[in-house]
Amino acid sequence: MTRQDCDIAIVGGGLAGGLIALALAERRPELDVRLIEPGAVGGNHVWSFFAGDVAADDYWLVEPLICHRWTSYEVRFPAHARVIDQAYHAVESEAFERVVTAKLGERVVRAAAVAVEPNGVVLADGRRIAAAATIDARGAGNLATLEGGWQKFVGLLLRTAVPHGLTRPIVMDATVEQIDGYRFVYVLPFGPSELFVEDTYYSDGPELDEAAVRARVLAYAAAQGWQATPGNRVEKGVLPVVAKGDFAAYWASTGEGAKAGMRAGEFHPTTGYSLPDAVRLACRIAATRDLSGPALARLTRDHAARAWAGRGFYRLLDTMLFGAALPQDRYRIMERFYRLPAPLIARFYAAQSTLIDKLRILTGKPPVPIPRAISAIVRARFG
Repeated sequence: MTRQDCDIAIVGGGLAGGLIALALAERRPELDVRLIEPGAVGGNHVWSFFAGDVAADDYWLVEPLICHRWTSYEVRFPAHARVIDQAYHAVESEAFERVVTAKLGERVVRAAAVAVEPNGVVLADGRRIAAAATIDARGAGNLATLEGGWQKFVGLLLRTAVPHGLTRPIVMDATVEQIDGYRFVYVLPFGPSELFVEDTYYSDGPELDEAAVRARVLAYAAAQGWQATPGNRVEKGVLPVVAKGDFAAYWASTGEGAKAGMRAGEFHPTTGYSLPDAVRLACRIAATRDLSGPALARLTRDHAARAWAGRGFYRLLDTMLFGAALPQDRYRIMERFYRLPAPLIARFYAAQSTLIDKLRILTGKPPVPIPRAISAIVRARFG
């Protein structure tokens, strides 16, 4: 190696960048790794995942981060409700930051980056950190290269005057009024008198009226009989739900170096879940011998490209969700989906659906009119 400040500089201390830094610090302690992030590592987020989303061999990385664990979860729809016996976990960004910063110490660089180069990072204050390799994990690339819809949400931490009585997460409560597409409420019981309640929309447009959605969160809590007041966490986001896109153009929109997370297009096309992909990539990098800049660029691009190529089925479902189902009827697709066997549902969330799973999802009584579904698919494929 030539003279440098560090071996690997990771730019962006969100979930993907933080996990890579943590994995390298744990499994490759001989390397000098810097994590460059101007704000809080992990930002302000709650990341949840099903137990089967993460391979057993990779739990060494995520286990210290888990803040809440449940052995089952439930879903609620107008014509169907169900409890599913599958473990569900949640990670809060405050705990994520504590673990990452405790492991890296002063190797967390609290600064903004203005340029990421193959052999270094230029900071906003004029400093430059030289590195043998860099990984860019600063967020999404050019979303104009992707087509589909949007997942929008606002989540509030609520404290209830008396114990709320909820013992398991409600992953989807679609019994609420359907507004702006497919709407459902997501509820995590963090403690006997503490809930994280998120109001989510699968919409045609990215516009988010935060004040209106916050009011609906509080109205939902009141309708459940919870006398609740907001705590210190507010989370909001607008994420792409991808039905079609040009992966090569998306990747090239932020240069050709090594990337991770949203910048690499690593998220479930339908659910938006990113933690499983982030864990897989971090563990793969930590187990790789050649961590030079060119090798990392090839590894991260090949990893993301394979995921994109293998997830066409989920983009097809998104095409039908946004192109074939009327906005007020989109909930019917998920209502039907949640009547399917629990193992199939688990594989869907892990983006590991088998051929038989895909046939089960697409066959039977269709939740959308067949002519509209065919028309949506034709438009997506041929413009």
